[in-house]
Amino acid sequence: MLTATKGFRVRRAAAVALTTGAMFVTGALTAAPAQAVTTPSITAKGGYLMNSATGKTLYTKSADTKRLTASTTKIMTAKVVLSQSNLNLDAKVTIKKAYSDYIVSKGASSARLIVGDKVTVRQLLYGMMLPSGCDAAMALADKFGSGTTVSARTKNFIAKMNNMAKSLGMTNTHFDSFDGISNGSNYSTPRDLTKLARSTMKSSTFRSVVKTKSYTAKTITSSGSIRTMGAWKNTNLLLGWNGTLGVKTGSGTSAKYCLVFAATLNGESVVGTVLTSSSEANRTSDVKKLINYGYAKIA
Repeated sequence: MLTATKGFRVRRAAAVALTTGAMFVTGALTAAPAQAVTTPSITAKGGYLMNSATGKTLYTKSADTKRLTASTTKIMTAKVVLSQSNLNLDAKVTIKKAYSDYIVSKGASSARLIVGDKVTVRQLLYGMMLPSGCDAAMALADKFGSGTTVSARTKNFIAKMNNMAKSLGMTNTHFDSFDGISNGSNYSTPRDLTKLARSTMKSSTFRSVVKTKSYTAKTITSSGSIRTMGAWKNTNLLLGWNGTLGVKTGSGTSAKYCLVFAATLNGESVVGTVLTSSSEANRTSDVKKLINYGYAKIA
């Protein structure tokens, strides 16, 4: 038979044991590690991913190695245009034979602009960013460069591109063209192009352009009539997938396949770049992996 004192001691010991056991259980639950997010393996030679809201790095692969950028260069062309003071997006640009001669000589991608037509700056941005028109890129460089000839104006515009790169901290970048057709010294890195994309996506005009899948321009012919252009289709086939909003594809014999991308889903935003993918299919697979990884890392 227990005395009152012994009964108290037993009950107290049991209470202490129960409390201690609860602490162990609680501690074990609290200390349990979160499920790790597996870092993806990509086939592209270079890649970079950033949290676009904070600028925090999420993924790197040879992120600072200089590589050819192909038509992702056109992001900077757009950035320089959209940074002009008192920009009038509805200002008209007359298409010159020099633009047509250029794309023929280079075998370049085209927005199929017609010599003599008057095309607005806004339409040229769509023509450059969707079908990757090098004629549209040249028209913009000619419009917003300074000089007395087409050659002088486009060279001046390229200088503005390099000045913009410096101002954005793109320390491993140099442009020698307005469209990515390199003249021997046109290069950037995954990190630098991602910085550029993050900055340029702050423009509502740019965001509207690059997320558009198809656009039909109505231009004014040399006789004053209205020409309805054939629809410009966006070369970025990832648009709309898992919140993908842009930004620009690029491809070339030496550059292989490139893509600068941005995506937002459920309040989580990522921006990144892959350079020198061996095929379009591998480029797509790489970007999908990085977007999914970015969302998981931010969550």
